[in-house]
Amino acid sequence: MFYVLATFVLRPLFHVLCRPHITGRENVPLDRPVILASNHLSFIDSIVIPLAAPRRVAYLAKAEYFTGRGFGGWLTRTLFTALGAHPVERETHRAAQAALDTALGILRGGTAFGLYPEGTRSKDGRLARGKTGVAWLALTADCPVVPVAVRGTDKVQPVGARWPRPHRIAITFGEPLTFPELAGQANRNRARREVTDRIMVAIAELSGQETAGWDVPRDAA
Repeated sequence: MFYVLATFVLRPLFHVLCRPHITGRENVPLDRPVILASNHLSFIDSIVIPLAAPRRVAYLAKAEYFTGRGFGGWLTRTLFTALGAHPVERETHRAAQAALDTALGILRGGTAFGLYPEGTRSKDGRLARGKTGVAWLALTADCPVVPVAVRGTDKVQPVGARWPRPHRIAITFGEPLTFPELAGQANRNRARREVTDRIMVAIAELSGQETAGWDVPRDAA
């Protein structure tokens, strides 16, 4: 029922509100686990990417989004459920590893999983250096990573804005990245950093963003 809601109600609203320009949908594998790794400009990124993708995409979302009261709480809970979000506790002990374990279970179930390697939304439009959890997931699940770039979502709902506003956006799905030469090295810091940097370089190339406090590694360009 919730997937029907996302397909036949949310998607038309998305096209009216955002007039999206979507490219590279053919780069997303339809029949195997895959990570969609994106830059992060706005709260609505976790809404527009699943609506633009050619298959269902699971995300992790703060547990508070599923426990709100009143109409606003109901609306947020229904929206995230329709989009396949999974609630996670963010403030508990070992929360980061617990979130990765949840994501790994999703991938091993054959689903597409979306995440933001930066870890948080950009406040100045620049692309931060990625955290290595994305590499741990990719190497442990042995699945490809599709780099994704969103542009304009910060105009639809800037950081701090309560409600979205109409504005055109663009979503680009890049070519899948695989790392067979690093198979079995998910627990090695150097391997995780190399994979993460390669993913972030691909995102930077798609988004055209300036990098914040890190340089494009020469061996990853």
